[in-house]
Amino acid sequence: MTASEPAKPFDAAAFAAERQRMVRWQVESRGVKDQRALAAMRKAPRHLFIPSSRVAEAHDDNPLPIGAGQTISQPYIVALMTELAELAPDSRVLEVGTGSGYQTYMLASLAREVFTMEIHAELQDTARGLLERLGLTNIVFRLASGWGGWPEAAPFDAIVVTAAPAIIPSALKEQLADGGRLVIPFGAEFHQTLAVVRRQGVSFVEKEIIPVRFVPMGEG
Repeated sequence: MTASEPAKPFDAAAFAAERQRMVRWQVESRGVKDQRALAAMRKAPRHLFIPSSRVAEAHDDNPLPIGAGQTISQPYIVALMTELAELAPDSRVLEVGTGSGYQTYMLASLAREVFTMEIHAELQDTARGLLERLGLTNIVFRLASGWGGWPEAAPFDAIVVTAAPAIIPSALKEQLADGGRLVIPFGAEFHQTLAVVRRQGVSFVEKEIIPVRFVPMGEG
């Protein structure tokens, strides 16, 4: 398109069709089976959560930059982490790393209440504005590092962390309800693992899922 040509109109139907293909080929084909998570991903307008200059890449199978040195994760990882959280309609969830708000949208679509933390004010402001415009009213925002969690709102049925600390913060494990799940990437920058930590009374059972690569978790 040249500078003299008008911009093409927004094509909601085309984006919707791309989302269906994305879910089918990038998510379902890799083994994600949670039907509620899949339905939320088919509905989530992923193209709205990325910079307008990258909107043509909205449904590609890779992470994308969103500013402040952060990224929106590839669709498969978002779906997988949502599935691993095992959310029910009455779940209370803590999200560490609001980022673009895309994972927040997924969690808020499936749970009763989401508490989401972000260390970068500009990302939080953008995500909050978009999520409010999309009509989600069950989200509470906090501008803070996620290392200490949100103790006054605990316990949580699930905690989802979208940045990678070197080690799993003990505060987050302690804020799980009995039976709760912590879904978290952790490790050195080039050797990270996605894990699920499940609370069983006073004990915690950790299961490693797949190798991943996330931006490091800021300490604030």
